[in-house]
Amino acid sequence: MNYDVYGQAYTDTRELCDLLYLNPELDLSRFRVVDSLPYNTAVMQTFSGFESVNQYVVPREEIPVELFHWSQQQTWYMPQEYKDLDIASHVLGLCKTDAELQRVGEELLLYQERNLFPLLQYLKYFVDTMRANQVLWGLGRGSSVASYVLYLLGVHKINSMFYDLDIREFLK
Repeated sequence: MNYDVYGQAYTDTRELCDLLYLNPELDLSRFRVVDSLPYNTAVMQTFSGFESVNQYVVPREEIPVELFHWSQQQTWYMPQEYKDLDIASHVLGLCKTDAELQRVGEELLLYQERNLFPLLQYLKYFVDTMRANQVLWGLGRGSSVASYVLYLLGVHKINSMFYDLDIREFLK
């Protein structure tokens, strides 16, 4: 298995055919194929019932990282109520002091500059779902603990204001 510059695993048609031969029930949706034409042709000839096999391959042309991230975010499942949520107002409403409002305002501007509000909406949905299903998760990991917004959303449990952590450590 190989990995592209975006960290996505991909394979070639020979490797995929070998895997499919070993396990005919293999979930092909997990794989990205470098040279999709021979693969698509073989699948169309071998298996009936496929309207399109393009769902299993991604063109290997280079695209900007920002466009890649945006395209991947469009496939996330998230209920409409979270998509419609004014995440900035929600997070600002969680603040209790003027210092918290100041910090959250600064962070939200940085998130907005990077078009990350959909990510914050998704994280709100994700945390709510984990809480509803009584799933435990860790205290915090890596540079994400520098974000007070993520702390307020419940993504991690490290109060970055208390430890005077700089948000720029997370949003480099």
